[in-house]
Amino acid sequence: MPRLLLFIESNTSGTGRLFAQTARALGFEPVLIGRQPGRYPYVAEDAIRSIEANTADLTVLRSLVQQLARSEGVAGITSSSEYFIATAARLAADLGLPGPDADAVAACRNKATQRRRLDEAGIDQVRHAEVSGVADAVQAAIGIGLPVVLKPVAGSGSVGVRLCATMAEVAAHARVLLADPTCGALLVEEVVRGDEYSVEIFHDAVIGVTRKHLGALPHFVEMGHDFPAPLASTVADRIAGFALAATRALGLTWGPLHVELRLGEDGPHLMEVNPRLAGGFIPELVRQATGIDLIRATVELAVGRTPEVTPTRQEHAAIRFLTPPDDGLWFATEGLEAARGAPFLRDLRLYRAYPLLIARRGDFQDRLGHALTSAPTLEAAVAAAELARCAIRFRVAADGTGSLATVA
Repeated sequence: MPRLLLFIESNTSGTGRLFAQTARALGFEPVLIGRQPGRYPYVAEDAIRSIEANTADLTVLRSLVQQLARSEGVAGITSSSEYFIATAARLAADLGLPGPDADAVAACRNKATQRRRLDEAGIDQVRHAEVSGVADAVQAAIGIGLPVVLKPVAGSGSVGVRLCATMAEVAAHARVLLADPTCGALLVEEVVRGDEYSVEIFHDAVIGVTRKHLGALPHFVEMGHDFPAPLASTVADRIAGFALAATRALGLTWGPLHVELRLGEDGPHLMEVNPRLAGGFIPELVRQATGIDLIRATVELAVGRTPEVTPTRQEHAAIRFLTPPDDGLWFATEGLEAARGAPFLRDLRLYRAYPLLIARRGDFQDRLGHALTSAPTLEAAVAAAELARCAIRFRVAADGTGSLATVA
């Protein structure tokens, strides 16, 4: 029986390690294939077998994977990185292994292509335009009407996503984005008002709806999540049905999907469909609240097993992220012990260590840590997460004085 479970690259926020640990727990040997495996600290810390390869070259990967299949046997191929899910799917298909439709994943990852396909299916009518130049971005914004959201057609974690309230801002942000040689095109979208939610889907079935909390505009940094979202059942059902219609229209029915939307006065409007597990530790919120382990389920699906995704409990979970209050030198942290005393706390961690020079980017990379809680009620889970968050203070020398600053 094949024992290798191949991972093409990894994400950098914790899920990659959990995928590898889960593979081991299920009796498989995780093997990470990456351009620079050493950039993922858990590979060395957990003694994960790794192979260095050019993961941007499908021909190179195919040769390597086929060699491993012949010599040791490959049980499954997947990735915890959104950027390599389509690549992993193509490699899995080559060996006759389970995986999502690679073409559907690749089309979904291009936000402009995704919008076009949803338009063709009659799913949502958010005004948008794909552009490849600064002048075109301004013209699109004129046609759509200010303010607009401007973002790269490919990306993740809110990287490069910005609200532009003036034509000058549209031109300036387009210029910054297009200066990156990897950014081939931009998407200009109308702004949708309303609270933001995400729908967690697994194998064409809705697992639940997450309430999302965003930071200050013009950026869209996710500062916290609550699961399940506090919604009336009729509203939750409407959101779930809307999300499923979108994923099915995109040809995505295999494995985990993460659909982001806003709930306006006239109903839900799509932000984007992500052909992967949710980030931001939402899978852990789901596990704490329902007992459903979406990471384990994804790994089991990749090796041809039938995962169990039936809830075993009914609780509530919340996470609040810790961010620096200013740019500058982070040189100390206060309040960790007080935060650890918060009730219902399940996980409190910092992702980085000081001293560290902070330069906020307006995306997920601004987050320095999190407090995650679960409790019998959502109110208790949220209160505990906020208590832990507010207890922690980062000392940031924004002006060289080292004055005390509190997490925003």
